[in-house]
Amino acid sequence: MYRVVLIDDESRIVEGLRRVVRWADYNCSVVGVAGDADEGAALIRSLRPQILFTDIRMPGKDGLTMVAGLRSEFPDLQVAILTGYRDFTYAQEAIRLGVTRFLLKPSKMDEIKEALQAMVEQLDKMGETAEAAEDEPAQHAGSFIVNQALEYMEKNYQQKLGLQTVADCCYVSQWHLSKLLNRYQGKSFYDILNAIRISKAKIMLADPSLKIWEISEAVGYTDTAHFARTFKKLVGMSANEYRNSLH
Repeated sequence: MYRVVLIDDESRIVEGLRRVVRWADYNCSVVGVAGDADEGAALIRSLRPQILFTDIRMPGKDGLTMVAGLRSEFPDLQVAILTGYRDFTYAQEAIRLGVTRFLLKPSKMDEIKEALQAMVEQLDKMGETAEAAEDEPAQHAGSFIVNQALEYMEKNYQQKLGLQTVADCCYVSQWHLSKLLNRYQGKSFYDILNAIRISKAKIMLADPSLKIWEISEAVGYTDTAHFARTFKKLVGMSANEYRNSLH
């Protein structure tokens, strides 16, 4: 029996779906429900469902990034989106990520049943054959998540930033994000973070009124000695030498 998770910040929709659809007729069972993207991603990582019905516009959360993260980490997961958000570019992106159906609320029961039937048929087909290599939507989802991670790092490099923090914002596990960064960037998380921080430091070094330790702290290093070692390793000269070379 296929496991189903439902995610929507409107509890009446979740409960309506759970009760009205005759899940057993499709060899399915609802194993969990969630009210937001964070809770939903944790639930999916815990329960490993094969089918997901989810909204993508939830208060303060990015449902599309959640879908990309889950499709990247669990490429066999079948996803149907139920949303009141009528944006064609969102729908396009969702389809590129491998979403099976993009349904606008209020969705008709026939549409929901058709989406469920399509996902079950796909799972049945996958069960009959050996697991295929990662498909294009899963690759696109991986690339999408890497771009989200890089954007987050660019915006938050001054903070105390760890792999777990960035993985959480992308709705993937630490292990999976690390794998994606190595695959698409050819670098580790900390190599990328250091490169961002040092590139910002190089810009700040053009201002002679700023002390080295001030720049070190401003770009996210709590230890000036660590900053100095990292700068020399990446730039090939010390921060002072680099500053002098600018004049």
